[in-house]
Amino acid sequence: MDSLTQIVLGAAVGETAIGKKVGNKAMLWGAIAGTIPDLDVLFKYFVDNVTANELHRGFSHSVLFSILMAPLLGSMVAKLYKNKEADWKDWTKLMFLGLFTHPILDAFTTWGTQLFWPLSYKVSFKNIFVVDPLYTIPFLSMVILAMFYKRTDPKRRKLNNLGLIVSSIYMIITVGFKWYTYRIFQNSLENQGIIYKEIQTKPTPLNSLLWTTNVETENSFMIGYYSLLDDDNAINFTEYPKNHYLIQSMKNDPLISRLIKLSQGWYTIENKNGKIIFNDLRFGQLGINTENGRFVFSYELYYDANGKLQARERKPDIQKVSPLLKKLFTRVLGNKL
Repeated sequence: MDSLTQIVLGAAVGETAIGKKVGNKAMLWGAIAGTIPDLDVLFKYFVDNVTANELHRGFSHSVLFSILMAPLLGSMVAKLYKNKEADWKDWTKLMFLGLFTHPILDAFTTWGTQLFWPLSYKVSFKNIFVVDPLYTIPFLSMVILAMFYKRTDPKRRKLNNLGLIVSSIYMIITVGFKWYTYRIFQNSLENQGIIYKEIQTKPTPLNSLLWTTNVETENSFMIGYYSLLDDDNAINFTEYPKNHYLIQSMKNDPLISRLIKLSQGWYTIENKNGKIIFNDLRFGQLGINTENGRFVFSYELYYDANGKLQARERKPDIQKVSPLLKKLFTRVLGNKL
């Protein structure tokens, strides 16, 4: 999830852990603990794009990391305050909860989280987008309100718990939405006589009403959209040829194997004006899909001056984001484009 949401969750679990003992200090250090796992994004300043994406949500998002770091961080904070109301065991408990709930929340998003590192398996339920205001704003409001009450006031704990309960209920609702929309997509494929190998579904940006699916067929991938506000269940699928033959000459290069593993096999290849583009389909396109639309994660493959294959991540055109978001929310409301 986004940084703000992780800060809110960390603050809330910090309050639950020892808020009654240390007051707002628990929220502060819970928020800090909730942001620490995402420090792995700093790898992008030291390694190439592909390596940085491979490392993201790896060791720092694992159970092992939480277990190892919690006592260390807990001892450091305990020495900082030397407060008899909370000892190192209390602070360790807070740190563990802040560190561990971060990857648990991330596991519900699309990217995938290596909870069981060093195993390479990534947990990804794909039922909530990485930024979802309906999850964050009510949660944030409850945490802020709780801050204004004394640490011993019962209202403080009630408000904090309410934030945790409301956010958890919303998360469960999105799981229900995922199950329901999966059946819609599946039925539509069957009704259209489309033979497929696998289906993946996920919510579109900033909401849980509009869902999209990636469908793998023998020679292509298909993308479709369905809004819970649609008048009917008819899905129009857009087809994208795999074109894997375009990298036939590169297939033995380790970089290609890494990209395929990173995309979990959900990728297409394009030849755009002589440039070979590797598209990672897991995160969909910018806005509502079109045949010529850009995918969120894509890499230009090229050989450097030394003849070594490289992958340059393609950055989105920021100027196009606003009109794309307008189209997105028009589609959210059930208006088919």
